[in-house]
Amino acid sequence: MTAYMIGIDIGTTSTKAVLYDEEGAVIDKAQQEYQMLTPTIDTSEENPEVLFDAVVNTLQGVISKQRVQPEQISLIAFSAQMHSLILVDQAGKPLTNSITWADNRARYAVEDLKNNHQGQQIYERTGTPIHAMSPLCKMWWLKNDEPALYAQAARFVDIKSYIIYRLTGEWVMDESIASATGLYNLWERDWDAEVLALLELTTEQLPKLVSTQYICQAMDAGLANQIGVRPTTPLVIGASDGVLSNLGVNSYRSGEVAVTIGTSGAIRTVVDRPLTDSKGRIFCYVLDDTHYVIGGPVNNGGVVLRWLRDELLASEVETAKRLGMDSYDVMTRIAERVAPGSQGLMFHPYLAGERAPLWTSDARGSFIGLTLAHKKEHMIRAVLEGVLFNLYTVYLALVEVMGEMPSKIHATGGFSKSALWRQMMADIFDCQLEVPESYESSCLGACAIGSRAIGKHNDYSMIADWVGKTHAHEPNQEYVQCYQELASIFIQVSRDLVASYESIAKFQRTYYKVEE
Repeated sequence: MTAYMIGIDIGTTSTKAVLYDEEGAVIDKAQQEYQMLTPTIDTSEENPEVLFDAVVNTLQGVISKQRVQPEQISLIAFSAQMHSLILVDQAGKPLTNSITWADNRARYAVEDLKNNHQGQQIYERTGTPIHAMSPLCKMWWLKNDEPALYAQAARFVDIKSYIIYRLTGEWVMDESIASATGLYNLWERDWDAEVLALLELTTEQLPKLVSTQYICQAMDAGLANQIGVRPTTPLVIGASDGVLSNLGVNSYRSGEVAVTIGTSGAIRTVVDRPLTDSKGRIFCYVLDDTHYVIGGPVNNGGVVLRWLRDELLASEVETAKRLGMDSYDVMTRIAERVAPGSQGLMFHPYLAGERAPLWTSDARGSFIGLTLAHKKEHMIRAVLEGVLFNLYTVYLALVEVMGEMPSKIHATGGFSKSALWRQMMADIFDCQLEVPESYESSCLGACAIGSRAIGKHNDYSMIADWVGKTHAHEPNQEYVQCYQELASIFIQVSRDLVASYESIAKFQRTYYKVEE
């Protein structure tokens, strides 16, 4: 009887359930999208009930479509977005929506924590930068601005913890998700006592900490029947989407770097001990009992291309529809007509504020170097290059902290479907690039964790076979020098504009508030 694994990724814009055979081959995938709730310029929330339904629906969908029998499912393993926060009452009912990583309402708490509450020391213990994305900053904001709501909360949880609770009745949080909260001490592998004292919390108000290989309690029988699995099917809690993406592209050894560009983006490498940065530029999160992931997240990945397509390229989208082509393919075809460097036109892609490398919610996007000689195709290519230049800036910080140059970059995410963008990354980073044909790296990484949890494998060596065929790109040295020079200008201009970003953001919030 054929056995199957399911990796499920609870993402920011959608939930995906991927059905694999025991050799890591993709059999089928189900996906359900949902809307982010953005009633104000700084609010980014999601309805936890919608995300729970998406988990149930995608699991049920992929199983029923392939007519898989309950006894054929050997495990279900979870990946999830980081930094979400839900306040729940004593009965386990949400008091808030899920406040996502993109929410900026805690921006004022950031300066308070940095200046008045030893923010750098907190970062060095927890590995989570002091930024509005983190649950620590969100909780500090709520404690001070919404004290009645804060006091009403019986527990503070993330979206995966909430979904696991709905499935099993158990409040647990894996150490990977916990290490991205700002409340978890990397060195003690436990909740940080000083942070909890600052927040006036007890450990009983947080989920129980468990290993990323933890097998959850049995699933509710009614839900199991609805989904099409046995209640005793191993539910492996897994880890966060970022660290699992490293596993899913077979990048977990020293000297290997993984880059992901989805809605947002990140660049990461695996180390064998906690490692932080005196300048506070990178994160350090748990992968498993012996591996940690350091790197930097960016807010502005594929979401920037979607903005470009929807707001500036209406005629190109219509052409794509008439030709039966993907609109993003048309965009890259147009960009191919322009030489690297876009004739000196640069795009700073900070449309959603920015985490690494600037770590400010006030960052704003801009075209720099625009002249009458530039046309729409230059702007398209500059946007593609700008997203990569921003990631390259984070890469340089990572190299500085690591003390070594990576030997190879493994890339994944929706961008990796584009041969142009892949080659562009190899040229900008001046490094060999490998891209697996399977794009659902977080789901595959979750199954790797799950396979170890149930005793099927003792290490991650099987991932190389699971990943299978890859696209390989070598940097084109003719273009490397051009990009290196432009990257220096890109970095200098972004630093010069930091003070101006604050003024622009203040003006926007004062005169252009978005009403709820």
